[in-house]
This record gives sequence, C-alpha cells and structure tokens, in this order.
Amino acid sequence: MKKVALVTGASGGIGGSIAKRLAKDGFSVVVNYAGKPAPAQAVVADLKAAGGQGIAVQADVANAEDVERLFKESMDAFGRPDVVVHCAGIMPLFPIASGDVAGFDKVIATNLRGTFLVFAQAAQHVPDGGRIMAFSSSVLAKSFPTYGAYIASKAGVEGLVHVLANELRGRNITVNAVAPGQVQTELFLKGKSDARIDELKKMNPLERLGQPEDMANVVSFLAGPEGGWINSQVVRPNGGFIY
Repeated sequence: MKKVALVTGASGGIGGSIAKRLAKDGFSVVVNYAGKPAPAQAVVADLKAAGGQGIAVQADVANAEDVERLFKESMDAFGRPDVVVHCAGIMPLFPIASGDVAGFDKVIATNLRGTFLVFAQAAQHVPDGGRIMAFSSSVLAKSFPTYGAYIASKAGVEGLVHVLANELRGRNITVNAVAPGQVQTELFLKGKSDARIDELKKMNPLERLGQPEDMANVVSFLAGPEGGWINSQVVRPNGGFIY
C-alpha cells in the first residue's frame, strides 16, 4: 500500500518542490493551498505526469475548521498521512517601531497558530512510525531588522517541534524543523534588486542561493528510512549562511 504525504503550502516554491519529490519517492501526495487553485492543480498535474498520485485541497492553515477538513479530505482520499510537512507561511517585513499590530497578528496566525493547528491534527492522525516536519528559518540567528514578527513566529515553531517530539514519545514518530537559508523562490526574490540578490548570494561560502529542490532533498531524507534517527532537531540547509 502506498504511503501518504500531506504538504501544506504546496502550490509552488519550496512546498511545490517537496510535493513533487515525495511523489517521486512513492508517496501519494495531498497538495494543500490557501488561495487560487490553479497553481496547486498544476503541481498535481506535474506529479501525475511523472507517474505519481495526488490531489489538491484548499485550506487556510490559520483556521482550525479548515485544517480539520484538510486532514479529513486527505484521509478520505488516501488514508492516514504517514508524513506531514507543514510548509505554509508568510513573510511580510516591517520594523517593530511601526507598531503594526495587524501585520504582526497575521504573521503569528499563519506561521505559528497554523503550525499548532497542523501539529494537533498530525499528532492525532499520523500512524506510529510516521514523520512530522515544520519549516522554520535560518534567519533566526541573524536578527535582521524588519524581520521581528517573522522571527518571533519561527522561534515559536521551533519550540513546538521540541515539545511535540516529547509528547509523541513511544510512538516512533519523528518531529523536526527544516530551517532554510536564502532560497530562490518568488516569495524571497520579491522586491529585491539584482544587486541585493548578489549580496545575499555571498552571505554563504557556496556563494549561491539555495534552490527549492535543495529543501526537497532534505525533506526526502527526513521522510525516508535513513532519517528515522533524526528527531527533535532543527536542520539548517543554508549553504553555510550560519557558521
């Protein structure tokens, strides 16, 4: 019987690459998206064209009812998810001094509350021996200006990872965070000049931006049999962005 993977925020970028890689690894994949269906449906079409199996399911990860429905529709289609990869997130940037409470609340709702809700469902439905992953960020160690809300949300995500790993003791379920450095996605490149992108490339010794496929490779390892001894860790695929 095929194993099942549920990937949130999988309509493109890192999440889309993860969905395609897990399909290539033999998983039936649930491709979650929040907004327009077309990009998620294109990811499903791509993984099916490559011989995989998947469906697209809309859900806002900040909404408890949506997340519950996401898992229900996933299980109705394929059965319990063996792997849950929570990739959905937003990254609006603004200084703390702006006092942008609405912006802060939105980041926390999507990135931190969303992780809590997805983890709650995953803890109930992932069978023994499964894998649960969330996405953090290597920017936590840099404390760049304007990243306050985003860093606060991701620091919370890492805390939830360690706690859930302990709460699932005895079930052989691993819980980890993947914390990328700079990755060449539409979200990351938005609003950045070519000169700024060149600067960012040089922040790591490999002098390039990460690719979504680099992150998918890490998730594939953690989801596979070789990743079974990695638990309650924050894995930082960042090219040496942090020494």
